[in-house]
Amino acid sequence: MTDTPRKPLILEMEDEADPSLAPPVPDPLPQGRAVQLAAAATRPRSALTRAALWAFGTFFSFALSVAAYDFVTSLLARNVVLGWVAFALLAAAVLAALLLSLREWSAYARLQRLDTLRGEAIAARTTADLKQARKISQALTRLYANRDETAWGRARLADRQAEVMDADALLTLTEAELLTPLDTLARAEIETSARQVATVTALVPLALADVATALFANLRMIRRIAEIYGGRSGALGSWGLLRRVFSHLVATGALALTDDLIGSVAGGGVLSKLSRRFGEGVVNGALTARVGLAAMDLCRPLPFVAHDRPSTSATVSRALAGLIPRPD
Repeated sequence: MTDTPRKPLILEMEDEADPSLAPPVPDPLPQGRAVQLAAAATRPRSALTRAALWAFGTFFSFALSVAAYDFVTSLLARNVVLGWVAFALLAAAVLAALLLSLREWSAYARLQRLDTLRGEAIAARTTADLKQARKISQALTRLYANRDETAWGRARLADRQAEVMDADALLTLTEAELLTPLDTLARAEIETSARQVATVTALVPLALADVATALFANLRMIRRIAEIYGGRSGALGSWGLLRRVFSHLVATGALALTDDLIGSVAGGGVLSKLSRRFGEGVVNGALTARVGLAAMDLCRPLPFVAHDRPSTSATVSRALAGLIPRPD
């Protein structure tokens, strides 16, 4: 039995595939999943850890109080005038600590209010609850009632919201009218911070200066973004928000800088022809921009639906415009 020779199989394709028609690579932080991913990354402390922290904190406070009491009473026994001076200073210190605690608690409550509004908005979109959507729209209107940036948007929202009979459409309208000017301010703050970090890294040949500038700029940027959206976080609230931002970045994998990001910012191989310090400045500026965009996701009272979430590449390109030479 002889084997018959096999003929080659020819497949004819109607349209030739064009790589340029491929869809763009999505941004590392997809829309609608920022809050869920950040919440999954931030795990609550265990009961043992909370009990240990409470025990150490209570003991330290008790020991400090007893030491202060012994100091004042012993000073009163030796010299009445000095004792009353010490007592007055102690009372002033206690009052200042109470006022600082009240301010930090108020700042935490403001940040918590933004988180609550964002969670309620996501739930209202999911369940198509028009009544809940109207409550959220009214709450945001009251929140930004004293903001001049939202005056025109509040007027337009008041004229049009009665005509909207769909929860998703009402929340989208509220986002477009109230949050658009605030998004512009937040993006400007991110671009300013990224430009500052990139410039200092490129011009100052001190590693400690780079770290200090990046830390200070990121803390100030996060705090400013919280203030733009109505949070006005305190000192402890800013550190807590910074921890949540980095948990958000780790959860979404947004800390990994790729060659595509640097290429889109610097224009191909331009960075390879420049100094190492300049390249480090671009990387640090891009990291700062990503931290700022993550802070926007966490501080914004509504998720990005009406508008696309700002991309890191576009943000860094605008921030470093004029600092990076473009290829001909």
